Amino acid sequence: MITEPNKNLRQFQQVIEIIERNNHDRARLIPILQQIQDAYRFLPPQVLTYVATALDMPVAEVYGVATFYAHFSLEAKGKYVVKVCDGTACHVKGSSKLLDALYKKLRLNKEKHTTDDMMFTIEAVSCLGACGLAPVMVVNEKVYGEVNGKRCDEIIDAIVEKESQPETVNE
Repeated sequence: MITEPNKNLRQFQQVIEIIERNNHDRARLIPILQQIQDAYRFLPPQVLTYVATALDMPVAEVYGVATFYAHFSLEAKGKYVVKVCDGTACHVKGSSKLLDALYKKLRLNKEKHTTDDMMFTIEAVSCLGACGLAPVMVVNEKVYGEVNGKRCDEIIDAIVEKESQPETVNE
């Protein structure tokens, strides 16, 4: 089992490598932040400060970019990010009920979006571009269409079941 300090050290080593791969080029700030977010699933404040120092930029400028683009998150997200579309088609077909079902199942609410175990994060988004499948829910990169409360429970239960299985190691 990997201890948390070792994981953090390994992730920080990744930050150093990302900056080096991008030649400490401040013009590559956005790709650098994208790669860091892939490693951490969000942009930790101490890492943004390090990036600013490593790229010889003001910290405020790095934070400005990180907060300007909706793609970036300054808050930790769960292993599974569940996006519920609340665009017009999805809303009309009951996406708000779907969102309520998720909040209830995962014991979350509009203020608290991530489970304590960092397994799930719930996000309501304006549009996922799959209106013909309304209401739509995306878990990480997997799209689920015509989702109702029962199907939502099944999807979450399947993820929880998968996560509870012991990892097998190929010998």
